[in-house]
Amino acid sequence: MIAAQSPRLQRLHLIVQGQVQGVGFRPFVYRLAQELGLGGWICNSDRGVEIDVEGPRAALAHFLQRLEGEHPPQATLTQVQRQTLAPQGYHHFEIHPSQQFSPRPSAELLPDLATCPACLQELFDPRNRRYRYPFINCTQCGPRYSILQDLPYDRPRTTMQGFAMCAACQREYDNPSDRRFHAQPNACPDCGPQLAVWTPQGQTLDVSDPIQWVGDRLRQGEIVALKGLGGFHLLADARSEAAVQRLRDRKHRPTKPLAVMYPHLDRVQRDFQVSTAEGELLVSAIAPIVLLTPRTPCPLAAAVAPGQHQVGVILPYSPLHHLLLSELDFPVIATSGNRSGDPICIENQEALAQLGAIADVFLVHNRPIARAVDDSVVQVIENRPTLRRRSRGYAPGLTLRSDDARPCILAVGGHLKNTVALSLPGQIILSQHLGGLGQVSTAERFQNTIADLLRLYQAQPVAIACDAHPDYFSSQYAQTLSQQMAVPLIPLQHHQAHILSAMIEHGLNPPVLGIAWDGSGYGLDGTIWGGECFQIHSEGNIQRVAHLRPFPLPGGDRAAREPRRAALGLLHAAGLDAALIETAFSPPDLPLLTQLLNKGVNAPLTSSIGRLFDAIASLVQLCQISSFEGEAAMALEAVALATQDRYPYTWRPGDSGVFQLDWEPMLRAILSEGPSSPGLIAAKFQNTLLDAIGTMVQQVGISQVVLTGGCFQNRYLLTGAIAQIRNAGFDPYWPQQIPANDGGLALGQILGATWQLQSTGGVPCA
Repeated sequence: MIAAQSPRLQRLHLIVQGQVQGVGFRPFVYRLAQELGLGGWICNSDRGVEIDVEGPRAALAHFLQRLEGEHPPQATLTQVQRQTLAPQGYHHFEIHPSQQFSPRPSAELLPDLATCPACLQELFDPRNRRYRYPFINCTQCGPRYSILQDLPYDRPRTTMQGFAMCAACQREYDNPSDRRFHAQPNACPDCGPQLAVWTPQGQTLDVSDPIQWVGDRLRQGEIVALKGLGGFHLLADARSEAAVQRLRDRKHRPTKPLAVMYPHLDRVQRDFQVSTAEGELLVSAIAPIVLLTPRTPCPLAAAVAPGQHQVGVILPYSPLHHLLLSELDFPVIATSGNRSGDPICIENQEALAQLGAIADVFLVHNRPIARAVDDSVVQVIENRPTLRRRSRGYAPGLTLRSDDARPCILAVGGHLKNTVALSLPGQIILSQHLGGLGQVSTAERFQNTIADLLRLYQAQPVAIACDAHPDYFSSQYAQTLSQQMAVPLIPLQHHQAHILSAMIEHGLNPPVLGIAWDGSGYGLDGTIWGGECFQIHSEGNIQRVAHLRPFPLPGGDRAAREPRRAALGLLHAAGLDAALIETAFSPPDLPLLTQLLNKGVNAPLTSSIGRLFDAIASLVQLCQISSFEGEAAMALEAVALATQDRYPYTWRPGDSGVFQLDWEPMLRAILSEGPSSPGLIAAKFQNTLLDAIGTMVQQVGISQVVLTGGCFQNRYLLTGAIAQIRNAGFDPYWPQQIPANDGGLALGQILGATWQLQSTGGVPCA
């Protein structure tokens, strides 16, 4: 309470939470307090930013208004806790050293930020002391999460701790009126990190200008491994068919699309159709890879994204990228620096070992990377950014606020496109993209990320949530953790977790109709699900109301890599002749697989829409063997023509009143047309699925409809489903901040586990 003897003075203690560390928030508050004649102090803490401010009531009211309305552009204020205290008689406003007030940190971690316009201007200004310095940064840009070692975010707790600032940098760092005031990665050519050029054998080359020298190598068609913000990139001339194909051959990546980095937005707009929303994303501080439709003609090599109708495009987001791309003035491949299946490299020696057989030259530096952070991938749907991979620029700082009473839960996600999540009082943290867990190296990074988040937040989970699939590495590791921590293990059904993820993102409460379509997920009946429709009646009360009619997959998991096997299983289930697809197999294989189907051996049933896409792509001869996940479905999306026509289908009642989408009438119609027009078949096939969605939505009659799962990364399918739901008078929701693919599972597992704990009297975090 304000002291009675000072009726005109008021003292407030504020705890500001959100993205408020490392974005110039403290100097902003300092200058604001000075301008308004207020006294007190500000500091970073493990809870966010703490402000103790005192002055006339009117001035404090103005201070609070401007605090939320004029803060730095990269700051986000999610909560401001306020306490009124007795005035202390402060005469000045000061910035105090960071403090730790709580045994459990709650400050949000800030993502890495693309180079800001002010730093770019200095980077290319010959009069500036940081002219062409590839590690220029300030409080509005540069590395954050990728260099953070501990909280709160201060230089001694980052990988910059080994670089002592020179006198000039220290003056900037100590000056509240300078934009580099307390910029933790602050450095210059005299005191900061330096570049080096290495051969694949690790020999340092003596070159006077590494940027120019590496640019010459790229012009000559060579492949460059470049150490960036959150890991290595592999670069090659994106215009050169030979260079791109050489990169594919060496990386063993035959057809999966490659991302392209352009020098500047004008060049992108010349070669691609770029909407306002897409352009804003490209030049934003997030600077993700954005999926764009190329114009005709497009100067990129055909090998960049063979058979695709969109290309992933990114602009330079670090000073090093800007310097190199300005030197080249042409687009380059900028793909993750890793061997196929392994995580992105972050250490110089690790990169030599893994990329030495791929890259012709290495451009490295001596600023350590604390954790790998891949580029994020976004597509714009309905003018809204919709994430396909959530990593650099987003993770883990774009947290979703949650109930302060939510239990502390660790969720370990799935097997592919893995992320992990941690619920804390007032927020949920979702890790950066970790990838598939099929390799030892990615499994180790998964384990390290869990340990990293638990350490940073000093978290003590009361439960571990995982996918219900017992053979996933993530599920098995979750079981180990639950035993070590002596806390419950809560398995969640895969597709239910998909739907719950979208619900928590959009703040939806039951009832909800959730449609989850993907490649596969462990079903509650032990079969492979993937074409599911659930009704969420209330918290924890989830009912499967519809699914795709099941069909067998000869060879089990191999069918996910061979669409021809899904096609064979579909034909078998319909009682049709396997000879319709015999040209897709070698002579010994077809009889063997047919025998498996007849005996029901190693031919598990699936209700997967993803496998249905595979089967149709095989039947129209677009893809028989996939080299990457989703290739067949992407091929169908890419060739689809403009038509409103569809095929016949039926919804038929199945076991326990659960409806089944019967694909057989559609299959017979497709076979009667033959494979002569794959584009028309692709469109009519997808239109059939869209009509089925519209029919089901009207039948169930719930206003809130969620569309999720990897199949809804298909723009044709997602936009069509949104239109169907709206036309039926209902409200569609789809994952936007969180990927629709398995990168969003961990978030849904948090909600599902929370419901289970609440129903059994679970204990929330203290």
